[in-house]
Amino acid sequence: MSKQWKIYTKTGDKGETSLIGGTRVPKYHDRIEAYGTVDELNSYLGLIRDLCNDETIEAVLLKIQECLFILESSLATDPSGEVNRKLPEIIESDIEFLEKEIDSMNETIPELKSFILPGGDIVSSHCHIARTICRRAERITIKLASTYPIEAIDIKYLNRLSDFLFVLARKIIHERGGKEIPWKA
Repeated sequence: MSKQWKIYTKTGDKGETSLIGGTRVPKYHDRIEAYGTVDELNSYLGLIRDLCNDETIEAVLLKIQECLFILESSLATDPSGEVNRKLPEIIESDIEFLEKEIDSMNETIPELKSFILPGGDIVSSHCHIARTICRRAERITIKLASTYPIEAIDIKYLNRLSDFLFVLARKIIHERGGKEIPWKA
């Protein structure tokens, strides 16, 4: 019988945690805020994947969730620490994948002629919430990059992902018969 991995370590009971590489930091550290927000986004994408009832979208979201775990590990790594293994990285083809999906979805929806208000369909609304979480993760990561070395491609990925989520919200609302509400300024 194999030994079960314990979920609790008790090492964070005093408000600190370890980065990949072993460095101990307070749980409010900018790195923790960055990868925690990406984790929040990843969890929210799991909810959307569970709600959407579309195998193609589910597969795309699953691939994105895998990339977000990679991004989380990048943000959680202390470059001055001692990392014992090579971690996966976000690569340009991950961004190209998002761009291809955006372009493909854009071909199936009406041209955007004004700003739209989030809402009109429950799954589409969840996509808009995920988009705003993604933008927050991007802002926090950019702030982190002003103090610590961050891979530029990680910020680029978050930027493109928020675009993807906006277009996904539009695609879903149109496919499900919802109505986009233009902003009347």
